[in-house]
Amino acid sequence: MTEKNVPIDIAPLSAADAGEVMTLQRAAFVSEAQIYGSADMPPLTQTLAEVEAELRSGSGLGARIGGRLVGAIRFAEDERTLLIGRIAIAPDMQGEGIGRTLLSAAEEASSAEEAELFTGSLSEANIRLYEKCGYVESARIPQGDGTDQVFLRKPLHPVGEPSEPGASG
Repeated sequence: MTEKNVPIDIAPLSAADAGEVMTLQRAAFVSEAQIYGSADMPPLTQTLAEVEAELRSGSGLGARIGGRLVGAIRFAEDERTLLIGRIAIAPDMQGEGIGRTLLSAAEEASSAEEAELFTGSLSEANIRLYEKCGYVESARIPQGDGTDQVFLRKPLHPVGEPSEPGASG
């Protein structure tokens, strides 16, 4: 449910969803491009073939309301870490809890010990959301343009404790 109590359907994404995902991703990241003063960022320059390949080889979840794709998240597991990326929410649906719902669904689908994601240091709303969801800043890497790449981590499942469907970390 969104904050306005509209039901959200969360389901895996497939390569067949690539066109919708790319359209959503581009719409969602325009505001980021404005913050950073550049449209030269991977979510805006990624091709349809690249999105299709990502969706074929990795994991992704989509959030739909009435059949419309309003949110997407992609993730992969690397050893014991859930690597989260490309969280995209339709501009008219931002602030409705969709990003939080997708993050939670990705975390619950994983058996990893911790989750990691990153954003730019000027993306203050993203950082606030991630912190509210339990993520803690773990590193800042200067980008040479006066901004930093901010990495955040969150513990999920302790070592030796298998995840259970529906269990929260």
